[in-house]
Amino acid sequence: MSRPRIHYTKTWLSISDQVAQLEIRGLQIPDRQSAEAFLGHINYYRFAGFCLAFQDAQRDFLDNTTFADIKFAHQFDTVLRDLFTEALELIEVDIRTLTAYTFGKLYGPFGHTKAANFHQRFDFRVAHSDWIQKLHDESKRSSELFVKHFRRKYSEFPDLPIWTATEVMSFGGLSRMIGGMKKGDRKRIANEYQLSPKVLSSVTHHLAYVRNLCAHHCRLWDRIWSIKPDLPDNANWRHPNAVANDRLFATLLLMKQMMSRSPAIEVEAAEWKRRVEDLFQAPPNVPDPVATMGLPVTWQTHPVWK
Repeated sequence: MSRPRIHYTKTWLSISDQVAQLEIRGLQIPDRQSAEAFLGHINYYRFAGFCLAFQDAQRDFLDNTTFADIKFAHQFDTVLRDLFTEALELIEVDIRTLTAYTFGKLYGPFGHTKAANFHQRFDFRVAHSDWIQKLHDESKRSSELFVKHFRRKYSEFPDLPIWTATEVMSFGGLSRMIGGMKKGDRKRIANEYQLSPKVLSSVTHHLAYVRNLCAHHCRLWDRIWSIKPDLPDNANWRHPNAVANDRLFATLLLMKQMMSRSPAIEVEAAEWKRRVEDLFQAPPNVPDPVATMGLPVTWQTHPVWK
């Protein structure tokens, strides 16, 4: 049974009072001026999210925790989020291309507009008709030159050929399209990434969620995923190589696997992997930071990663 809701009674705090509140909870702040400048840059509640890994159950800071420790965690997360964003862009472009190519070959330029070419339930999150309507809205809003050209010249607008539509739809929309495809059709795409059709659908849904977190500058390094991906069921992912699917390491492995299947981005993927490893050499100063991120002690030897 849920607790009854109460009125919100917290009041506005000046930045100076915010610093004082942190000190009351045990945070060591030797340079108040610098701390105030930093809190003037990022919202106190964004900062408070980074404090969680440094606090006990009563929200008091662990012994000897400094403001610099929290600031470093924020900086670490900024670099990590950039690395996630970079990998997600490479994967998104790749999977958009593969989906357009595969579906267009099977059903022609406007096959995606016909519900019969998808699973009868389409996607568990949305009906096919709603998905098409959202795609029409995205087409009408688009300022891309290729969309403007199509709109002027062809009567099918706001429907676009699938190889154009996949460039206009959101990553979430692409995820829903993949989730709604017939299993055999989805398998053609999944095979390219050494995933099963079910796992591909789950992974694209998860990656769309992570992409949205990155777009809103949300904290990643110690986050427990709300939308967890299904993981492949093969020797590389089973015991003793099994990992939790609610932390960032599973996502890093999935992105690494998907990038490794595209020869065109081999150089970029190798450089990305090196920079992730470099970043993790100096994690935030919390007890067992590796476990906080869901990494096993021997994470660099994981068969998918290496």
